Amino acid sequence: MSAIPKHRRPRRRATRVLAVAAGLATVGALAASLPASAGQDHPGGGSKGKHSRTVDVQLLSFNDFHGNLQPPAGSSGQVTERQADGSEKKIDAGGVEYLATSLRTARKGNPYSVTAAAGDLIGASPLLSGLFHDEPTVEAMNKLDLDVTSVGNHEFDEGAKELARMQNGGCHPKDGCFEKGKGGKEKKFEGADYPYLAANVTDEKTGKPILKPYWVWKHKGVKVGFIGVTLEGTPDIVSADGVKGLKFHDEIETVNKYAKILDKQGVKSIVTLIHEGGVPKSQTYNYDCDSPGAGDGISGPVTTIAKGITPKVDALVTGHTHNAYVCTIPDPAGKPRMVTSASSFGKLYTDTTLTYDRKTKDIVRTSVRSANHVVSREQAKAPDMTSLISRWDKLAAPVANKAVGYVSGDIPGRGAGVPESPLGDLISDAQLAHAKSIDPEADLALMNPGGIRSDIVYKASGSEGDGVVTYGEAFTVQPFSNTVNLVDLTGAQLVTGLKQQVSGSNEASPKILQVSQGLTYTLDMTKTGADRVVADSIKLNGKAIDPAATYRVAMNSFLAGGGDGFAELGKGTKPVVGSDDLKAFNDYLTANSSADKPIAPPKADRITIVK
Repeated sequence: MSAIPKHRRPRRRATRVLAVAAGLATVGALAASLPASAGQDHPGGGSKGKHSRTVDVQLLSFNDFHGNLQPPAGSSGQVTERQADGSEKKIDAGGVEYLATSLRTARKGNPYSVTAAAGDLIGASPLLSGLFHDEPTVEAMNKLDLDVTSVGNHEFDEGAKELARMQNGGCHPKDGCFEKGKGGKEKKFEGADYPYLAANVTDEKTGKPILKPYWVWKHKGVKVGFIGVTLEGTPDIVSADGVKGLKFHDEIETVNKYAKILDKQGVKSIVTLIHEGGVPKSQTYNYDCDSPGAGDGISGPVTTIAKGITPKVDALVTGHTHNAYVCTIPDPAGKPRMVTSASSFGKLYTDTTLTYDRKTKDIVRTSVRSANHVVSREQAKAPDMTSLISRWDKLAAPVANKAVGYVSGDIPGRGAGVPESPLGDLISDAQLAHAKSIDPEADLALMNPGGIRSDIVYKASGSEGDGVVTYGEAFTVQPFSNTVNLVDLTGAQLVTGLKQQVSGSNEASPKILQVSQGLTYTLDMTKTGADRVVADSIKLNGKAIDPAATYRVAMNSFLAGGGDGFAELGKGTKPVVGSDDLKAFNDYLTANSSADKPIAPPKADRITIVK
């Protein structure tokens, strides 16, 4: 079922062998350097000879890479580690140079090793990848020998046709080829060497999956099937153009359907790659998710899904929530089953041992072990990834290094870890300023938190100097190319929209809108559902919102289309479309800061939180 042209897969395997064999002069030297069990079947890490019944399969996995080829900046590039004494430690992590080294090191001594991902490898990417429609990231994934991935919601940011190009190759239909090859000819993008799986995404007209629904990894008689799905709610969090002509189906029903198909084909060992996740009780990556009992330390959509997926599936690799966890959640038969997620941006990878029984062709569930590992920046960089970054960086440099503004300190956004972030306030203010330049009657601006992809960091990332915000850094924060739209909403609609932050599809995982200066209210998290928004506390410039009055509201085109579960915001009237949100942000930074008068981090005090 592989979607990969057969002539390309052997080349990848040769790359892996070369990576393992680097620095060894002969095949004999390589054999001598491997553990005694290498090349043989071995349960639990101990060899029982080549005729033993079980063999350990190493499953390496990660998720939500989002084109972060270079180490993410600020808190977006850190993981939190729980120490033996109960204290917590922040560790700088991530970057494809280190991820490649980590995975290659982990594979050594493991002859049965497969690498998988759970979606959002591309989309919402920093400029180094996003400027080139994520071709650099696909190339990097090829080099680090990714075997298979599910699609995520962000794989649909540019639509199904562009996703197909990521799989099959070819130059961009509008921007063409980005590099020159021999003789100055255009260098064609080759596409992914690994299959993208989209079992629950079908074409509305044909009813068939737009990509392969599953793929089977085979090695020396061992077979493991992979089923890939994204969250059913993808249309709610992706622009309408990105999912036009597509249908997204129930995750549980889809996985169960294809698990039966694999089972009938004799594939009894099955892993699901699902771009949906959960929220652990602790943000430390090494938190015990099974304390006090199996799966007790996690909540969210993945728990319901895991409990509904057929016992034929032996493990779930998940994503989407950007959290880290290793849990055993009971399957429908009540038996514990491994469910993992490796944070985001390549900061962690998960190493799972699947003990394969050659007689039953199934995984011995009681022997499954899993752990998340930090992609440390203290290890050596992978030279081929350094070369890749350098090559693309030269193409991006003229755009990326332009200064657009100045700040006096870190302005946390994605990594703030609180409902209202300083960067959220700054972006909302920028969008209101842009809206007022179009219509002086604009009253307020709202910004969806998921559209803020990083932090603004005071420390220089290159040669620009401390406090300088470059175009590349601003792009990393807002990479979606949404427009800033103006609409009329009644006060009643505005209140309903704010309540949708914590109700409906957002009740389980609230999406707290970032608000421009002048809009204030109280969010009471001790209550449930829509009651969390204290309606009589909502004020604009100190005056209570009048349900019957009309307000001119700025928001990005994604929110104006009702995205992220904000259906009421999609009902605005008298729409006016402004410039793209990145331009609005950059213009605001340029107009309101200088080297002598940098912007100070906003106080983030517009929403009062009651816990």
